[in-house]
Amino acid sequence: MAFEDYKTKKSLVLVYTGEGKGKTSAALGLLTRALGNRWRVAFIQFIKYWGVGEHVFIRDIQSIYGNELYFYKGGKGFYQAGELSPKHITNKEHLDAAHQTYLEALKAASNGTFDLVICDEINNAVHDSLISKKELVKLIDTRAPNTSLCLTGRDFPNELLPKTDIATNMTKLKHHFDEKYLANKGIDF
Repeated sequence: MAFEDYKTKKSLVLVYTGEGKGKTSAALGLLTRALGNRWRVAFIQFIKYWGVGEHVFIRDIQSIYGNELYFYKGGKGFYQAGELSPKHITNKEHLDAAHQTYLEALKAASNGTFDLVICDEINNAVHDSLISKKELVKLIDTRAPNTSLCLTGRDFPNELLPKTDIATNMTKLKHHFDEKYLANKGIDF
């Protein structure tokens, strides 16, 4: 097949999943590429509520990109993750936060305002039953025709792979967390 025989799509569904590090980092790279092409981008973050480097970065560049960059942080922390879960957050608060974050993502993906909507850690929210697979399917299926959608987090449902255009499984070969070391600022968060 010759190069000129290839086509492009108006929008894509991308997934960064797996046990390995780099899912959010890959999504931030995508955000950078999209903004560099003068796209309008929404970065909707599930799960993470603690201070992470991407929050500072996005806050700092929002003054440059104005309404071309929308950021929504709706997480309440790790859910049912033992000692890593925040003790002061109830199950209802986790569910309510995930639902509100999902509604932000659905609005951003379906209203045609954004060229790219990144739903960071949404796969974790689905895996933890904070939002349903049915809601994830609705998000994918009702996105605007010109809006690409990026879904990150561990445990993307295999049965939904046919709904994606690009899916990358980040494979962990080694991670210092397994040896009881906490995440490092600037590397892991």
